[in-house]
Amino acid sequence: MNNSVPTTARLLGAGLRALLVLTVVCGVLYPLAVTGIAQTLFNGQANGSEITGAGGEVVGSSLIGQRYDLPKKDPDDADEPARPDLRWFQPRPSAGLGSNSVNTQYALLVSGATNKAADNRDLVKAVEAAKAAVVADNTTATYAVQPSDVPADAVTSSGSGLDPHISPAYAELQVHRVAERNGLPVARVEQLVAAHTEGRTLGFMGEPRVNVLRLNVALQSLTGRG
Repeated sequence: MNNSVPTTARLLGAGLRALLVLTVVCGVLYPLAVTGIAQTLFNGQANGSEITGAGGEVVGSSLIGQRYDLPKKDPDDADEPARPDLRWFQPRPSAGLGSNSVNTQYALLVSGATNKAADNRDLVKAVEAAKAAVVADNTTATYAVQPSDVPADAVTSSGSGLDPHISPAYAELQVHRVAERNGLPVARVEQLVAAHTEGRTLGFMGEPRVNVLRLNVALQSLTGRG
C-alpha cells in the first residue's frame, strides 16, 4: 500500500508525457508537415483546384460542376424553373448544381444520384423531356439536331450530381448554338472544344472529357464578356 501512491504518480506522469509528445507530434508537427508538402508540391489541388476567370477572380473549382442559367424573372419565386443561358456550354443535368447566371460564383445544393431504376416512369419521362430540350436548344438556323445525336450524358446526371465534365460528343453538339449566340465562327468554337478536350487518364483510365467551367472561361475570354 505504501508503494501505491508513487506507482500511481509514475503512471500518471508517464501518461501525461505520452499525451504531450503525441499531441505535439500528431497534432502539430504532422499536420504542419502534411500541409507544407501539399502547399509546396500540390498547391492547386490543396486549395480546391480553383479556376480563375478572365479578370483573375476565382470562378469555381475544376472538380465541381456549375449551372449556367438566366436570372429568374421573379427572384422570390422558389418554384420558378431554371432557364439555361444558351450563350454558354451547358453541363450534365443535375438537381445537385446550384445556379450560376453570371459565371463568377457557384452555389451547391445537394450531392447524390436519383437512385431510380432504368425503367422508372419518372426517370424515363425526365430523360425524354431532357432530350427534347437538348434538341430544341441546340438546333439553329443552319444546324438541325436529331434525337439520335444526343449523347447519354446530355440527359442523365452523374452519380454525385456534381460532375464538372461532359463528353466531347455533348460539347460538339453545343458548338453551333454557342457560336450563333455569341456571334462567333463555328470553326473557332470547334477549335475551343478541341483545345479543352482531355484524354483518358494515363492513356487508359476513364473516357475523354471536357471540363465545362474551363471551356466557358475560355469562351468568356474569347468573347470579351465580363
